[in-house]
Amino acid sequence: MNTRILLTISMLIVSVWTTHAQSFETATEAVKNMGVGWNLGNTLDANNNNGGRQDLSSETCWGQPYTKPELMKMMKEAGFGAIRIPVTWFPHMDSSNKVDAAWMKRVHEVVDYVIDNGMYCLLNVHHDTGDGSFHWLHASMNTYNNVKAKYESLWTQIAEEFKDYGDKLLFESYNEMLDEYNSWCFATFARSGGYHATDAADAYQAINSFAQSFVNAVRATGGNNAKRNLVVNTYGACNGAGNWNTHLKDPLKEMIIPSDAIAGAGHIAVQVHAYPNVKNISSMKTEVNDMFNALNTYFISKGTPVIIGEWGTANDGEVDYDVRHENVMQFVDFFVKAAKAKNCGTFLWMGLSDGTNRSVPVFNQADLAEAIMKAYYGSSDGYKFPTREDLGTTVYDVSYTNQWSELNLYSNSLSTSSYQGMELELAEAPTSGTLQFKVYKNDNTDMVQGITTANSTLKFTSNMGTTLKRITLQCCIPNLQITVKNVYLIKSDGTKLKKEVTPFWGCTVDEKIITGIQPAKANRPTDKRFYNLKGQQIVQPKHGIYIQNGKKYIK
Repeated sequence: MNTRILLTISMLIVSVWTTHAQSFETATEAVKNMGVGWNLGNTLDANNNNGGRQDLSSETCWGQPYTKPELMKMMKEAGFGAIRIPVTWFPHMDSSNKVDAAWMKRVHEVVDYVIDNGMYCLLNVHHDTGDGSFHWLHASMNTYNNVKAKYESLWTQIAEEFKDYGDKLLFESYNEMLDEYNSWCFATFARSGGYHATDAADAYQAINSFAQSFVNAVRATGGNNAKRNLVVNTYGACNGAGNWNTHLKDPLKEMIIPSDAIAGAGHIAVQVHAYPNVKNISSMKTEVNDMFNALNTYFISKGTPVIIGEWGTANDGEVDYDVRHENVMQFVDFFVKAAKAKNCGTFLWMGLSDGTNRSVPVFNQADLAEAIMKAYYGSSDGYKFPTREDLGTTVYDVSYTNQWSELNLYSNSLSTSSYQGMELELAEAPTSGTLQFKVYKNDNTDMVQGITTANSTLKFTSNMGTTLKRITLQCCIPNLQITVKNVYLIKSDGTKLKKEVTPFWGCTVDEKIITGIQPAKANRPTDKRFYNLKGQQIVQPKHGIYIQNGKKYIK
């Protein structure tokens, strides 16, 4: 075959490749069109924190359930236009850097849940970076040179898997990549001798090198990846907010947007993360404004769109949503509006629907989801925010198998300045001496408060320390069964915040949502066996909707 024929064939291939991908919107258009987003956190990114190999069960090892398509449908109906899927890959890669086929298939399934609901999907490499010795991606040129081939191989495999997907799918290079000192805020911040210019320059060079390798690897796979919008993160995903150190803006200043000859200009976005402290609303607004001004200076005004890939509140010592609820709502309104004004994409980090709520699925922070929609769209009309109360009454059948086993009532730090105590409603009053509240304090000591009253409503008061990190209901005898109807955290102003119970150790929790729907036919099963909605008996029901005693039962 002569040279002219080869050249003609090559030009045809390039033409077909370019034509196939040329309909892709720009990164600026994509960021604007995706609206507001949410992170499917602690799921595909979960791992055993030791660098070891894992199977598909890793998806649930941090306490979240297996993801179902119904969860993404709920998010879409609530108004979310995009979902970020954090994925940790190293527990599922062999010594030849090949990703397990089963893991890639599972990631593919979850991506499809998002795409099939018409939302944008942001797929990344997550806890392969991080603050720990087993993470293999660090911001240093020594690390880059050692793992460059592995990193590019990983992204080649991911890109090949999804090369035919349209412009609703974006790839994100890496998560929060830190230097060898595990420095947050800016490179070498955590160095014992303080900021070091040479080491910091090395870290920023590594970030830019990883970003360029990411773009090169994805573009080389062709297909729709020739124009796919790609996202690169600053060092540590730092956002440059604040003025307490002269180096805070360095992660923005030193970020070099990768060259992108194949796609051309306009198909790369930058990502940062933001978790402001909301104890003081005025200070929060100053910090947020400073962040967006810096992002505009270094990226937006120069034509590179910005995504806030994770955002939330600092939870300084306590969970802000629980103890500073009004401040959180003010923050959400201000933050979302400020991001929209700068055409920045936003992906809330977790919250909203957590734990077993994802399986139903329902929101456990429905008011927060609604506040996001009101801030972005100006109204929440037309969007749905289902809660457990919408489905029926939730009860928890608890089986204690061991003496001293414990049921978790609350597992986040609290101070007596923020709360009064907890209230627990049982279906029946317990026998005196069979149960007690156990409290874990921040100084690593614990105390107990006995329950002696024959009352189905139990109250825990805050006279057991000023700062607590866990409250449980402990069983004093073996083999005890109780039914929990409601658990409330009582805040300092007397308001009640409904919480959920989960096993801590030595017990199981069977969660039921009783709708009260009566059987429509006289021959509907009315025994204690479980039946699916087709009337077929199920021996061991898993998560889903069943019929028991003539009523709908949601497990």
